[in-house]
Amino acid sequence: MPFSLEEYLQSRVSEVEVALDRLAPPVSQPPQPICEAMRYSLFAGGKRIRPILTLATVETLGGDREEALPIACAIEMLHTYSLIHDDLPAMDNDDYRRGRPTNHKVYGDAIAILAGDALLTYAFQVLAEVDMQGREKEQLAIIRELASASGVQGMIGGQVADIQAAGKPADEATLLYIHRHKTGDLLTASVRMGAIFAGASPEELQLLTTYARNLGLAFQIQDDILDVVGDQEKLGKTVGADAALGKLTFPSVYGLEESRNQLVRLTQEALAALDRLPRDTTILRAIADYLLKREH
Repeated sequence: MPFSLEEYLQSRVSEVEVALDRLAPPVSQPPQPICEAMRYSLFAGGKRIRPILTLATVETLGGDREEALPIACAIEMLHTYSLIHDDLPAMDNDDYRRGRPTNHKVYGDAIAILAGDALLTYAFQVLAEVDMQGREKEQLAIIRELASASGVQGMIGGQVADIQAAGKPADEATLLYIHRHKTGDLLTASVRMGAIFAGASPEELQLLTTYARNLGLAFQIQDDILDVVGDQEKLGKTVGADAALGKLTFPSVYGLEESRNQLVRLTQEALAALDRLPRDTTILRAIADYLLKREH
């Protein structure tokens, strides 16, 4: 049977959602409002691309996908927290996310902030509770990976640079810094955490890191392009929001044509890294192609 990415993605999304439902605090748990708000955004849909990248990397290296599910879920929890906070009035001030009212529009700013905080801290609790008996060094490395990718030198650093750059003249160096850290670092961590869990060799980890870094930047470039030419109904959010906020994006610096050229080049570089990985990389290749051509 030829490999079907569509079937693969549907299967892994289902696995991740079941695991998230099991791991996340139930709505009935007090304090009920915060648990409800956490789940509202955690189960608001989405491609689940970060946890899927983790699971795909584990599978590529011959690891146990089911045992890696809590790690994949922790990444999705952290990603969801970042979206809740990004949508707040003090940040991007978005009313819709994935076709539904944003968290603060439903629960108010205070609960939305706390829901994001709760998901952030819960992600690390989940990682700390993964049963990796005898592999504590690798477990600590996984925790450190997520902390580094999402902290001051990673996603938060990129977000700060994004805020500071709004409305200022185009600056290529700042643009790359924002995209590599705000979006790219967490995508890279998704692959690296899966690789560490699966026992990757130093050489395998380096090749997978190169793949992920190129893919992460390409992912954000495509987001920028879709914000200009995307279908609002498919995106589930307002098109043109970046331009309205005066944000630094690839189309605003390079134009659409050159942005598309760079998107293709980065995807090719990601695939070139897989060429040197002595494993069956069918899944990771298919995901790269999917992200290149996605419409939302």
